[in-house]
Amino acid sequence: MSQFLLEIFSEEIPARFQKRASEDLAKMVKDGLEKAGVTVGEITNFVAPRRLGLCIENLPNETPDVKEEKKGPKVGAPQPAIDGFIRAAGISSIDEAKVVSDPKKGDFYVVEIIKKGAKTTDIIKELVPSIVRNFPWQKSMRWGEGTLRWVRPLHSILCMFNGEIVDFEIDGIKSGNVTRGHRFHAPEDFTVTDFADYQAKTRAAHVLIDREERKQSIMAQAQKLCADNGLELIEDIGLLEEVCGLVDEPFVILGQMDEAFLDLPPEVIRLTLRINQKYFVVNSKATGKLAPYFIVVSNVNATDGGKAIAHGNARVLAARLNDARYFWDLDRKTTLEARVPKLDTIVFHQKIGSIGDKVKRVVELAGELAPIVGADVELAKRAALLCKADLVTEMVGEFPELQGVMGRYYAKNDQETADVANAIAEHYKPVGPSDYAPTNPVSIAVALADKFDSLVSFFAIGEKPTGSGDPYALRRAALGIIRIILENKVRMPLTSQVNEELQSFFLDRLKVFLKDEGLEYDVIDAVFAGADDDIYRITQKVKTLSEFLKTEEGKTLLEGYKRASNILKAEEKKGALDGTFVASAQYLELNAEKALFSAIDTTKAALATSLENEDYVGAMKTFTLLRDPIFDFLDNVLVNDSDENKRKNRLALLCDLRQMMSQVADFECIRG
Repeated sequence: MSQFLLEIFSEEIPARFQKRASEDLAKMVKDGLEKAGVTVGEITNFVAPRRLGLCIENLPNETPDVKEEKKGPKVGAPQPAIDGFIRAAGISSIDEAKVVSDPKKGDFYVVEIIKKGAKTTDIIKELVPSIVRNFPWQKSMRWGEGTLRWVRPLHSILCMFNGEIVDFEIDGIKSGNVTRGHRFHAPEDFTVTDFADYQAKTRAAHVLIDREERKQSIMAQAQKLCADNGLELIEDIGLLEEVCGLVDEPFVILGQMDEAFLDLPPEVIRLTLRINQKYFVVNSKATGKLAPYFIVVSNVNATDGGKAIAHGNARVLAARLNDARYFWDLDRKTTLEARVPKLDTIVFHQKIGSIGDKVKRVVELAGELAPIVGADVELAKRAALLCKADLVTEMVGEFPELQGVMGRYYAKNDQETADVANAIAEHYKPVGPSDYAPTNPVSIAVALADKFDSLVSFFAIGEKPTGSGDPYALRRAALGIIRIILENKVRMPLTSQVNEELQSFFLDRLKVFLKDEGLEYDVIDAVFAGADDDIYRITQKVKTLSEFLKTEEGKTLLEGYKRASNILKAEEKKGALDGTFVASAQYLELNAEKALFSAIDTTKAALATSLENEDYVGAMKTFTLLRDPIFDFLDNVLVNDSDENKRKNRLALLCDLRQMMSQVADFECIRG
């Protein structure tokens, strides 16, 4: 058993491509080897800014021989057919074939062919060039006069099996056992013998090939710097994933910026640090507020401890923040209301109109929704009027991520009320599952109006989400509405807001949401089988029923329901139920049927009260009154009595039971 080591060395791979590329390489190599008959165990894959590679231990030196039978023509077939089979099977005469009998089709010639196994080195020699030429980069390039495409110019390929070079060439690049280290600290070539040697030498050459190790090193150094300087690191997983792909060996440095910049909105500073400069943001431990420092991750171990690097980065940051200050000062000279007419010049969608047109619709809808959610109508309409105005500010033009956020600052500058300012910032929310939903009534009204308008408008022009795409994020808008409604207990029947097609779309999204919340699909289907269109009420039913069915009372009741339902379904197949059966006390004879009749009568009244008060926990409790009478009836009463009146009356009792329970859910949908 032998070791396979591969490293593809190039110019710097964009950080955002690295993780996916490492996974793709491992999969392509594994699939290729296994297709060739090589059994593959655990793969160690790695990626750094200039290298992409993997190591597989315990590969066989060659694949085993494979026996297969090649079926030929029938015995007695024409000679040309037999001659063709002889050539295809690689035998000299038909006497080398054996005759196999098929009871239905007669005797056939069959040749047993042994396919010799291949050397693993030969398989790798063909596989790696094919992978390199067909690698699924999101973007790739050609360089020089060659035809090879790679994400960045390719320099070398280290490919070894059992300590020996696997020899091949791709566009003039010959495989070998040579690599190199850090671009600045160890640029010299060096040879390796195996993976352990490779790991030791790359580490000595200031390259940490393991992404996770680089990430941990960055975090550990950053945390220590912050602890030593009375700061608190604002952890940023996305930024960490990116910067770990920019360095071979991370060196973390604390930089300082001019405190005067702290009078800018903190979101502007954070975004400038994170997006433009790839710096980590820090707060002061003493105040909990943004501190005039930043964390930068360098690929160079500076001899001065990073002072020059910190100074240079601070200078670049100052230029960025000076631009931001210019935008901030300029934008505050014009009110948001004065900017609203400019929205008419910006196209929202060619078939829908301008952003100004959308704002007019949102203003009207927010006014209609305000009483429903308990918001002041005029404040809701005012917030809706201004909610998109910051799109035409200089700051949002430079930082689109700050739309809404800057609107709040500018609204406060214009002396708008806090409710209006906050609604401007929150009307986009929630923008994802990890984002919060607004809770202020004015914010709720505007957020719902904006999302409802987008859904209705795009559905009206036929731009609906498909299985392959949702370019206008309509699923996200629907889930946003669902979350706002549920988290704020908003009572809003969908039929009052959307057409039948959109109502169906919302309910499908609600199903997905509830499944993601861990609720059982059959319980969801059982509740959705009703005609309810109130999102909050539907959700409460699903959650309560789900919890009830986990109890012994719920499980037992469901079992009884299933038994009763099976009797009714059997009669329905015979056509014996005409829908006019009504249970009557006149035909009750046995104590068990009298008890069930009484229990159903009592439960109906209690259930009606519970459902009217939307007390679904209470509704489930009323169902427990039925448990013992149902089983007593099913165990001791012959439903299909020879007396037609008794039979119909007993079937009517079961129909009453089924109809009553269907007021909560269709229990037929629930697994037994």
